[in-house]
Amino acid sequence: MTGQNTQLTRLFEEIDRTPWGPHEQELVAQAVALAQELGDETLEYQARMRQTASANMGGLTDLMLSSFAWCLARHDADPARFPADIDNGAADLMWQFKWMASSLRGSPAFAPEQIAAVLDDMESHYRAAGLGPSGVLMARFEDAHAAGRLDEAEQLRIRLETTPRDSHSHCDACGRSQIAGFFADTGRDEEAIRLVEEMVEGGFSCGEEPEHALSLALLPYLRLDRGEEAKAAHLRSYRLAKDNPDLLTAIANSIRFCAITGNEARALALVERHLPWLAHDALNAQGHFGMLTAVGTALDAVAAAGHGTTPVRGADAAGLERFFGPHEGVWTAAELAPVAWAGAERLGARFDERDGTDNHARRLQNARQRAAERYEVPIRSDVFTAPAPETTPADADGWYRRALDISGYGAAAETLDILPHVIDEVDPERRAVLTGQRLAALVNLERIDEAQELLPDRIRTLRAAGRHAQADLEERFGLALFGTATAEDTAALAELLAESADPAAVLPPDTRGDIALTIAFGRIDDDPDAALELAEQAGALFARAGDARMGYGAEFAAIMALLRADRTEAGNARIERLLADPELPRGVRARTLELRARIRGGRGEFTEGAADADEASRLLAELGGRVSLANAQMLAGALWEDAEAPEQALARYRVGARLVEQTGGDVAAAKYRVARTMLSSGAADEAAELFGEVLQLEERTDVPAGSRAMTALMLARAFRAAGEGGQAYGVFGYAAELFGEAENPADQALALMSRAQILAQYEEPEQAVATLEEAAQIVRTAEDAPAAVVEVLHNLGQSYGARRDDRAFALFDEVEEIARANDAAWVIADVRDSRARALLAADRIDEGVAAALTASDAFAEVGDPQSAGGSALLAARALHGVGRAADAVAAYRAVLDQAEQIPPLRQIAALELGDVLQGLGREAEAAEVRRLAED
Repeated sequence: MTGQNTQLTRLFEEIDRTPWGPHEQELVAQAVALAQELGDETLEYQARMRQTASANMGGLTDLMLSSFAWCLARHDADPARFPADIDNGAADLMWQFKWMASSLRGSPAFAPEQIAAVLDDMESHYRAAGLGPSGVLMARFEDAHAAGRLDEAEQLRIRLETTPRDSHSHCDACGRSQIAGFFADTGRDEEAIRLVEEMVEGGFSCGEEPEHALSLALLPYLRLDRGEEAKAAHLRSYRLAKDNPDLLTAIANSIRFCAITGNEARALALVERHLPWLAHDALNAQGHFGMLTAVGTALDAVAAAGHGTTPVRGADAAGLERFFGPHEGVWTAAELAPVAWAGAERLGARFDERDGTDNHARRLQNARQRAAERYEVPIRSDVFTAPAPETTPADADGWYRRALDISGYGAAAETLDILPHVIDEVDPERRAVLTGQRLAALVNLERIDEAQELLPDRIRTLRAAGRHAQADLEERFGLALFGTATAEDTAALAELLAESADPAAVLPPDTRGDIALTIAFGRIDDDPDAALELAEQAGALFARAGDARMGYGAEFAAIMALLRADRTEAGNARIERLLADPELPRGVRARTLELRARIRGGRGEFTEGAADADEASRLLAELGGRVSLANAQMLAGALWEDAEAPEQALARYRVGARLVEQTGGDVAAAKYRVARTMLSSGAADEAAELFGEVLQLEERTDVPAGSRAMTALMLARAFRAAGEGGQAYGVFGYAAELFGEAENPADQALALMSRAQILAQYEEPEQAVATLEEAAQIVRTAEDAPAAVVEVLHNLGQSYGARRDDRAFALFDEVEEIARANDAAWVIADVRDSRARALLAADRIDEGVAAALTASDAFAEVGDPQSAGGSALLAARALHGVGRAADAVAAYRAVLDQAEQIPPLRQIAALELGDVLQGLGREAEAAEVRRLAED
């Protein structure tokens, strides 16, 4: 028994330091179960008080209501044994009372009399506990607002303004959020925004704020033509709300925002991501109503944008059938939109029947009116995939051509997807071609057992087509002819090929060509010259047989052999010749274009390579090859990124990532590229959202710590660029932990250094220096990363120097020694500049000036006049600052010499030098120098 009590105490401690979420909910459930097992109602009360708060934060209304009722009954029976406040944050019975009426109001299953009784019960308990009326008034205000009794809500709001706040008033964040929502609903947009901005600027927050309040400000911002502020509010709100199912209303507000601002693809992505939340909390019907109207708004917008046939992934889940009804196959956007609106209408009718009002009918009407509004606020996180220009093949002939094109590109999985449409609908000759494609695709995908089972069907088809020699060959060698050939198989095939050269041999040219091509592909890596000879032999044989399709395969093998032999120019010549062929099938053309794109990329011809990848993408879109198109789009994105055209890269990456998400693949890697490109193009908020999503994907799939660390590092940088210093600080710390786990001290230290820089930015110098000292200790173990060692030690030295700590100079010496050993001349100059600043901060003027001028000379030697001028300006200002104006003149003139091609620096130096000369009484010189600032 004692052991169980100790275990429960430890569980409470763990619960209290664990963030809200599934893991914390599991811990609370364990605590309740253990307390019940012990039969100790006092401990169970402490566990259930925590459970009420946990269920509220997790959107588990049924559990919250039952837990609260149990606790209230115990408290009312014995307040001394079961106190209202167990001194544990939200585990305060009087505070939890606030959640009850709104929870009952949120479901039409509860009658108005029940809601009124809870509010009256809350008021009587507050009076008995000696608490002020503010908390009860706010609860009544929320109820009146939610029920549509707007006049009553306005009167309660006015009373709240004159009612003193007390310990059980709503917190600053929640109070502002509730009133802001009321103002937004009643057309007082400026007042709503003022309250939300006060919350954000004041740093007010609680469990679900400011994300909920920010979502309430979206429409007011739009109606006041403040689109950029609306965008920033949406991105922050969604980023904070996207993992909490209790914030279904905030998510619905974000979906609606995307739908009416021209971001239909993003709206659809959010719908797909959060549809499962409809089934999360059966009693949150108010949230369901808002979500269904948002889904209807979003999918109508998707259809209006020309993408009504786009599937809505996840909408056919069993848990959503009670909202949408049964449906055959996948819902499309156009199909689901009216069903979502109808579901909202049904729910609204139940609410209005309960309340005896038309409140929800009016809300639904307003939602439909808002759905027709349009504002242009582009967000670049998501994009639709372009529909294929070609329709689905209408007959077996069309499917046959499609299969040839897709297999010609080399898309094994997509070839297998197409074959069932056609393989049993064609004559034996064509079926023989298709069965060969099927075996090749299965072997390519390493589905060898399936291929082996289908080999007899292939041989029967060959014989039916009259190709007996090929059938005999495949009976003898089996799958070796499709990519599984061993050394023994290759040797036997080579012997057979040599024998078939005899004029008396009976093997037809196409079969001999197949043997030669099989051997060629097997030798490309080890003996490319022999492979080239065999590929050319195969090409000649296929030409004799009149088999152009296999001839293109032989030509591709020849190109690969030339490239493997480093005969790039010869390979390129054959590529150009192949692409010039007007009869070249689209799949082979796309494959050849991709190959040329990669070659061009390797040569640094990024723009030309990207154009090739774009053309390959166009062809693959025509063929409906979605997996292949995804790969081509990611290649195009990479080449445009290398061409330093981030906007072009982003457009391709977004399409590629969407396709990967739809067809299955490495979604995290694809979205990482999108996020990285967004960050480089200045879209830090969108990048932060995507990096966060990638990190979650990686954590769910147990990606190694080192990879997760890099994603966390990029997320932190995105937060920092977006001005979210607090979040960046936390994520830099997480990245450092992961780098430590991955035994990567260099990047671990750099992450800690970034954390220290944020501390310094927020005026926490002691913590900043302590963090840098920790980073320095770690980075010294990274013997193979001198750049990281230099950067961290240099930063620590600069921090010491700013504090007049003489330890700075030993670090500068160490950094300069490492830089010299690695021929890093610019770093040496930079360290000398830092040394000068530290000396000047310590009032060691002569030494500091000398160091600054030495740094200036060193920067000049490495061709950095901007930094050279900056160091000389540092010396000049130092001399002038201690009254040595005459000496400062020479230093200022050195700045002017360095700044001849740097107008801003030249202007600053000329103006300052003019002041110095005027102070020395040298008016003419001063005027002459000042004229330089005007040039």
